[in-house]
Amino acid sequence: MDPLEQFERQICEAVTATFRQMGADTPFEIEVPSTGTADLAVPCFPLAKVLRKAPAAIAEEAASKLPPLDLVSRVWAEKGYLNFRLDDRKVNMATLGAIMEMKDSYGRGNASGLKVLLEHTSVNPTGPIHVGRARNPIIGDTLARCMRAYGYDVTTEYYVNDVGKQVVLLTWGLENIPAEDVEAIEREKADHRLVVYYQKANRMMEEDPEVARQVGLMLRRFEDGDEEVMAKVRKTAKLMLDGIIESLLTINVVIDQFTWESEFIKDGTAHNVVERLKRSEHCGEDQGACYLELKPFGIHGKETRFFFTRADGTTLYTTRDMAYHLDKFRRADRTINILGEDQKLGQAQLAIALKLLGQERSPECVFYSFVSLPEGRMSTRKGTVVYLDDLIEEAEARALEEVRKRRTDLTEERMLEIARAIGRGAVRYNIARVQPEKPLVFKWEDALNFEGNSAPFVQYAHARACSILRKAGQAASSFDPGVLTNEYELKLIRALARYPAVIREAGEKQRIQALPAYGHEVAAAFNQFYTYVPVLKGEENRDARLALVNATRIVLANVLTTLGLSAPEEM
Repeated sequence: MDPLEQFERQICEAVTATFRQMGADTPFEIEVPSTGTADLAVPCFPLAKVLRKAPAAIAEEAASKLPPLDLVSRVWAEKGYLNFRLDDRKVNMATLGAIMEMKDSYGRGNASGLKVLLEHTSVNPTGPIHVGRARNPIIGDTLARCMRAYGYDVTTEYYVNDVGKQVVLLTWGLENIPAEDVEAIEREKADHRLVVYYQKANRMMEEDPEVARQVGLMLRRFEDGDEEVMAKVRKTAKLMLDGIIESLLTINVVIDQFTWESEFIKDGTAHNVVERLKRSEHCGEDQGACYLELKPFGIHGKETRFFFTRADGTTLYTTRDMAYHLDKFRRADRTINILGEDQKLGQAQLAIALKLLGQERSPECVFYSFVSLPEGRMSTRKGTVVYLDDLIEEAEARALEEVRKRRTDLTEERMLEIARAIGRGAVRYNIARVQPEKPLVFKWEDALNFEGNSAPFVQYAHARACSILRKAGQAASSFDPGVLTNEYELKLIRALARYPAVIREAGEKQRIQALPAYGHEVAAAFNQFYTYVPVLKGEENRDARLALVNATRIVLANVLTTLGLSAPEEM
């Protein structure tokens, strides 16, 4: 139930008829201007060629010819735009009516229910998630929530790399390195216990050819289907995965299912991919290793050869990834991958290889730039890393300091609860608010800013709304939205009216950064409203204003939940 839909429909019908009367049957868009007094606007620039007039002149003529509209209070032309101010009372009634009727379902879209398989995180099970990769699960989980809110049937999936050299190396390290030879650990989580073995084994392999030989032999036995080796490696990967899953839960990321890379070796589908690609006219061989020559498909430079076997005939990650995507296509209408920007070439190569296998489909990709700290980038292999667990712990500690400054009336246990909600939310929000492809340097002064575009700012607005409603007691069941005519009331209601459109943008266009931006907009408008408009003092318009507070609470809770954050009732 989109409260603005009826307004947009009436404007669309009237503008279509007016443009046709002027001699243009050209598609146009209705936009929500970011500034100004217009609620909706139609840009007239696409009609310039058809009507052979300047956009400003077209807008002026259209404004003069539009018939009266009962849902619109004013129409005017400005700088090539046809602008509309909606009737305040009718916007109030439509918006508050929709929110009160739909409550926590307000904003949900009506996508066709298509099955979406969204793969995210999928970090190698060789160590804890570090800050540099933390963007992946947060983008993936937030996008899944937005797409579900828009009406898609979304399943999230983690592709577990239990075949590659890295996890075999870790397994070798656990078998061959004494506990006293590895560095002491600060956490007892499984992933932290195991990563020191991986780092030690990696250094040993670089320095000792015998270690490299043993790891290579173990990898070969795995590829040949040696059940003993496969069982050992699977056990190692599961141990590491337990720690990774625990970390994800702290930031409210739950993955629906896991697919193991080794399954595509066991069931023969990876081998089947190899045999099919070998029959391609684009297949070549270099010292026994098979590859696809991708130069005819627009791939240039050093990466025109896309290898899919090693010289000894064993499959590569790329081969098994093809088998995995063929499996994905059978299970979903749409497949989406959340990937680091360093995977762009690999995904382009994959799409070509899938076409050579007869597939018309290719996965949709959301690429992200890695997160860094002001100190720089990180590497699990070298051991120079800041883990997500450390980031969350520090976020909670910093949030606790703020809570102690502001709330001396609370028990220590309650302070800790609030600090966890604020700290964990701050990490998610601060990462989700930045467009994925843009670099992100994580700074505490941004993440925990109670006055800026941050989780605490939005959460505090929700808590304030809850506090006002508690103090007010039982709100009236009926009220007149038409009495809300103050500029701050009207601004807040119009912000609330846009929520379904924001969900559509975030879920359909995969622009998750629109949601935190919107949450900040609503919180800021609400702050202005309760600062300048008396809600609890006096009886004038009290019922309608309390209804507006409640509607704001509902929308902010929906925003926070869709972002994967808690909506605290007190802070």
